[in-house]
Amino acid sequence: MGRLTANNMAISHLKVIRMNENTGNTKERVGIDVGGAHLKVVDHNGVHIHYCPLWKGAPLKELLGNYNKETGSAAVVMSGELADCFPSKAEGIGFIVDSVKAAFPDALFYGTDKAFHRDAAPQLGASNWLVSADYLRELYPGAVFVDMGSTTTDIIPIGRFEELKGLTDLDRLQRGYLIYTGLLRTSVPCLIRSVLLDGVPTPVSSEYFACSGDVHLVLGHITGRQYTSDPPDGGRRDVGAALRRLARVVCADIDEIGEAGARVIAETFWNAQKDLIISGIENICRKAGTNEVIFAGIGSGLIAKKFGGTNLSGALGPVVDALPAFAVREVAGRDSGS
Repeated sequence: MGRLTANNMAISHLKVIRMNENTGNTKERVGIDVGGAHLKVVDHNGVHIHYCPLWKGAPLKELLGNYNKETGSAAVVMSGELADCFPSKAEGIGFIVDSVKAAFPDALFYGTDKAFHRDAAPQLGASNWLVSADYLRELYPGAVFVDMGSTTTDIIPIGRFEELKGLTDLDRLQRGYLIYTGLLRTSVPCLIRSVLLDGVPTPVSSEYFACSGDVHLVLGHITGRQYTSDPPDGGRRDVGAALRRLARVVCADIDEIGEAGARVIAETFWNAQKDLIISGIENICRKAGTNEVIFAGIGSGLIAKKFGGTNLSGALGPVVDALPAFAVREVAGRDSGS
């Protein structure tokens, strides 16, 4: 899973680029996905992923300003409007639109109505998953698309695309299309309530002592460099620090439960997370009447290995970790004929 830090790899070789054969002008368009925790940008130089926590006042305008030197054109999706620094999603949408337009005054914003907008509108909220489905539906018309990111996992029946339009995150939670767990930012007690330490059932604290990034670092699923979000204690992103944070989940220091005990906590969490996601995929596959599953996102390799199916990293290369940003760039070009 070395793709997250490959921010400057070229994307001109992509097999799936054929969905937009006329790529001459799309190379001048920037694709942007503004999440609550990460900003993802795709341009002709490659893929760029920034940790950009909106609730901490991250410099979104300044980061985007670095990408408008060669073009004034951008296609944009978002999910960051849900960040709790905004009193409402409408205010979050407005903030993101204003920030983007400060760098790209002519930016186009993709909405859950499958239309592009130039100004803030309710349809812009949580639109990034739909543009990925919009991009993939001609290549994989009957597939279930799974995108495991840092915070959430999308499970999208692409074959029902027309039914997907207009869905909010609330709708998707209720339908099983959105599972709120991801590779880096899920609090450990969100998924487990106890662990078995030396044969003793041990309840876990509900404090935010450790997260999924710690789990996957300890288990070797990611490297410290791929742990791009802030650890719960704001500390180091190495295995030793992650083990200490995991021990705190049972109100212990690492010398009380040992590395083996901390690893039990990590394994218990991963088993619960894996089972939750796989159960969700199986449920949507049954409803959609398909066995074809495709995977993207920073967790694509990990969950595809456990479930089976097609990991799109082979077809997409580095953009698999920033698919909505790439997809909105391509869909904008496709729909405009440029």
